[in-house]
Amino acid sequence: MASPVPPPALPTVPEPGRGTPALRDPAHRVSPRARVMWLLGATVEGLFLLAVLLVVVLVWGVSAWWLALLAAVVLAWVAVVPQWRYAVHRWEATETAVYTQTGWWARERRIAPMSRVQTVDYAEGPVARLFGLASVTVTTASAAGALSIDGLDKHVARRLVDDLTRQADAVEGDAT
Repeated sequence: MASPVPPPALPTVPEPGRGTPALRDPAHRVSPRARVMWLLGATVEGLFLLAVLLVVVLVWGVSAWWLALLAAVVLAWVAVVPQWRYAVHRWEATETAVYTQTGWWARERRIAPMSRVQTVDYAEGPVARLFGLASVTVTTASAAGALSIDGLDKHVARRLVDDLTRQADAVEGDAT
């Protein structure tokens, strides 16, 4: 599967009616399989919470309506979280920068210029491996910390690591 050609330069577009550029969403979504992985994670978290509350209800005799309330919240959590994460989480890598968007209620968009990239890491956790997914972490010379792109198809992630490593190596300087 060929990867789409990313647009050049920083990911901005002019604001309508203004001459100043505005930040746009990064071009690429994570793998659609990430939704299923996130669904599994949300389900396991929810079942754990329900089990803890069930123990509290049985041991301390707390009213069982708490269990029903938590079950409703868990069902909503499992239904909403994977879809919401998939809609928000995006990434893009150009010749000049790596760009990510994450978040829940508030969205965080981060741009790391290639000149600041120090390391590029690839990771496959056991659950991600079941779904053929991986994460790429780009460590920069920034106090804000590394950029992480989770839920990528493992082949896309490997290609991205190779590309980012070559691009960062081609930039003059020591990334500090």
